[in-house]
Amino acid sequence: MSKMAGVGPGQRGGPSSKNSKEADPILLSLFANRFISVAEAMGRSLQQTSISTNIKERLDFSCALFSPDGSLVANAPHLPVHLGSMSFAVRYQIAHLAQANGGDGIQRGDVILANHPAAGGSHLPDMTCITPVFAEDRDEVIFFTASRGHHADIGGILPGSMPPTSKTLYEEGAQIKSFKIVSQGEYDRHGLIKHMLEDPSKYPGCSGSRCIRDVESDLQAQIAANQKGINLIQMLVEEWGLGTVQEYMLHIRNNAELAVRNLLRDVSKRQGTNSLHAIEYMDDGTPIELRVTIDPSAGSAIFDFEGTGPEVQGNWNCPKSVSHSAIIYCLRSMVSMDIPLNQGCLTPIEVRIPKGSLLDPSDSAAVVGGNVLTSQRITDVVLKAFKAVAASQGCTNNLTFGLGGRDKDGNHVEGFGYYETIAGGSGAGPSWHGTSGVHTHMTNTRITDPEIMERRYPVMIRQFSLRTGSGGDGLYRGGDGVIREIEFHSPSIQVSILSERRVYRPFGLEGGEDAKTGLNLWVKQRREEDGDLLDDDEDRDDDGVGVDASASAGDGGQSDGTAKRRKQEKVMDENGKVRQPPRIINLGAKTTARMGRGDRIIIHTPGGGGWGKKSERQQASPSTFDRNAGDKKGAEVEKEEFERGKAMSGRTASLDRAHFENGLHTTHSKGSMMEWEAAQLGA
Repeated sequence: MSKMAGVGPGQRGGPSSKNSKEADPILLSLFANRFISVAEAMGRSLQQTSISTNIKERLDFSCALFSPDGSLVANAPHLPVHLGSMSFAVRYQIAHLAQANGGDGIQRGDVILANHPAAGGSHLPDMTCITPVFAEDRDEVIFFTASRGHHADIGGILPGSMPPTSKTLYEEGAQIKSFKIVSQGEYDRHGLIKHMLEDPSKYPGCSGSRCIRDVESDLQAQIAANQKGINLIQMLVEEWGLGTVQEYMLHIRNNAELAVRNLLRDVSKRQGTNSLHAIEYMDDGTPIELRVTIDPSAGSAIFDFEGTGPEVQGNWNCPKSVSHSAIIYCLRSMVSMDIPLNQGCLTPIEVRIPKGSLLDPSDSAAVVGGNVLTSQRITDVVLKAFKAVAASQGCTNNLTFGLGGRDKDGNHVEGFGYYETIAGGSGAGPSWHGTSGVHTHMTNTRITDPEIMERRYPVMIRQFSLRTGSGGDGLYRGGDGVIREIEFHSPSIQVSILSERRVYRPFGLEGGEDAKTGLNLWVKQRREEDGDLLDDDEDRDDDGVGVDASASAGDGGQSDGTAKRRKQEKVMDENGKVRQPPRIINLGAKTTARMGRGDRIIIHTPGGGGWGKKSERQQASPSTFDRNAGDKKGAEVEKEEFERGKAMSGRTASLDRAHFENGLHTTHSKGSMMEWEAAQLGA
């Protein structure tokens, strides 16, 4: 063991990035895992003490540890879109609250709440709690703990606070740049109510939170999770000494930096060029263009998004912090070493984003879709430029529904908001098939178990299955998307869908075929109050056959004249008259509708792109490219690890199938047993 191993518990030494001793590899691994374990313990605390479906069941949260300057030190394998951007939030508060800038400073016992994109937020429903960790013997911040959770309703124009039609930020709910929800140990409930209920409802057509009790309870769970992290950090410092702890914090960051520098050198050598380029388009035609210029001697690179389209009059504008999340995720995924995701991954990278563009919009721009849609397209662009993997579904298929808000007289009516993201197919790579029915890249949440969903909300899950054939073909095939069909049992409920990849297909690479686009359908029962004709005299074939809305048609569900059809049962009204079958309405990618009892929404999610030419598969051994065998193996690994409580391998698409199956893809760990079961039923 090296000399550094002689530094034992209780021995203190001052940290210095210039004068620190050479890192001992054993201690490097030990501290890396200790830091990660702190964030994991925070996550377990948050899940166990929260009450909302979105945080407790869907695990839509992230926890991480930060250095005194706000740099990411370590994270639990939660949501990449949170983890890469949270350092922006911590750094904003450090600067904003600095006494030199007129702030009241960060005090012992403070907890700071924020969600505004200008303050490092991703989108408004993602509320971040930041807590300083002070040295025991002096007023010096030695770490920060932070947790970010997606709260299912924080107000705005629609239940669920994910309005597909928002044009300005205030329409998306409560906006908080910096609020001490706890000030020197004192919890400020009055201030929270003002921020969450009173302030959002001041805007035209907007409401405060429709379920403030859930929001408050979950924020208290985040505060408790941060305190759990503080306790564990203090134990670590007491065991090893502050100097050693902070010294190895720097060693871990330097190790990640070196790994990324080596990656860039390898890419330059392997591709025979120092210049990479890719362009992709949002469904409205807005381009996202990237040029990567690598300096192989320094192992550094410039990521330049010049050529990206301007801010849009919609909500898929993307905060700058989220763009950094996508980049750090891609770099970490392409590194073959098992390193923690931390700030060192971005040290060799200079990111250039045009001001006023889609990726750096104005402070008042709507951004709720940028975090969940545009972030996925940025990931597609980066991975395409590096020729790492074909496109995954490129979307999170955001579904919200709920009730409540302001009535016609302006009174606040408490209700509920439900939010979920829906899996799709992952892209194939140079030596592996894509995976079907998984969340990929920037998201890593579960799907709500049907028993819980149907018990808590007026819905029934009619179908949840793989969308066979939606992945792109090739030497290696892309994963398939899913079909999710939900029936509503409420007389009136607001339903919204916010999605992408309904126009442009997820691309294949190296000759692989593109995947199918997605499709959102509304099966609408006919009602006289809607002006529908109820008698049986229209929209029928001669044999009385109607369209099966759950059948995929053509590319991405667009009608090509070959849609499957089935016999519709005759529906008799109370007068014995035959009624028309339901209307089948294409909702488009981003819309909201007031649905009634018996109405259904059917979401067909995109697949993943294929890799390599399909013709090359015929020249190889069939077993080499047996997708079913690969999926079965992955499913067995996934089930085994889920039962061990790790659930690492089958949730998202890794860029290295071997790493994926062995659970080394450290940016992800959470997932859904329901998604695993659905995949097996559809296999």
